[in-house]
Amino acid sequence: MKQQAIDETAYVIEEMSCHALWLTLNRPTQRNPLSSSMIAAVKKAIEAASSNPEARVVVLTGAGPIFSAGHDLKEMSAMPAGKDLTREQHLYNILDSCAEMMLALMHSPKAIIACVQGTATAAGCQLVSACDLAIASDEALFCTPGVNIGNFCTTPLVGIGRNMHRKHAMELALTGDMLSAEDAVRIGLINRAVPAARLRDEVEKLAAKIASKSAQGIRFGKEAFYRQIDMPVEAAFKYATERMVAGTLSQDSTEGTQAFFEKRKPEWTAA
Repeated sequence: MKQQAIDETAYVIEEMSCHALWLTLNRPTQRNPLSSSMIAAVKKAIEAASSNPEARVVVLTGAGPIFSAGHDLKEMSAMPAGKDLTREQHLYNILDSCAEMMLALMHSPKAIIACVQGTATAAGCQLVSACDLAIASDEALFCTPGVNIGNFCTTPLVGIGRNMHRKHAMELALTGDMLSAEDAVRIGLINRAVPAARLRDEVEKLAAKIASKSAQGIRFGKEAFYRQIDMPVEAAFKYATERMVAGTLSQDSTEGTQAFFEKRKPEWTAA
């Protein structure tokens, strides 16, 4: 694994391994909360990875036993010192920044994998849902517990509710109960759960497989998928057909088809 002068005090630690950029949430003693500083650090790292040809896949994980406990409740409850903001404006700033970070994951041209080594709750669970793929330890747990403190995980449900059937999403939000990794697979929040000792290896295998594909094809395809998924079906077919034609005429598609006929490994364009 390639490491570059890792700053252990950083909110996000970056490591490159075989064209996979690992981003590790690095506040384990605080349960990796999505504070304003953490949100900004993740967004900055994702935006940098999006324009980095060396990074063909991004993996998001957490340090310690917790993937992310969601928003920093102390920050959400407090007023920022010396700032002329109402409590309402303060909350809007945090939640708007979080939404921008989640969208940065979806809009990134790179495939993004959540490597969920521990519990993911509230906005931490939303972070898992915002990734393109997710593999979790079979010991990981998932929860949207806002209802337990008199609130409701409304913003986390934006992503979570697009990963699974709405009745499953509402059961999570209405009960605040912990969901096992096995059940998270069953309802579509994650792709699969593996023994904790094998988690890193399984994610590295998946990342390597994706990194071997055409970055151009993945960039075009990911954008098209997220744009069409919420369209009416007629509009989705029209849009997808346009993108499919453009993709078929692209340089990498031409090269891939030629390589298939010639029974050789394709030579993709740069990421």
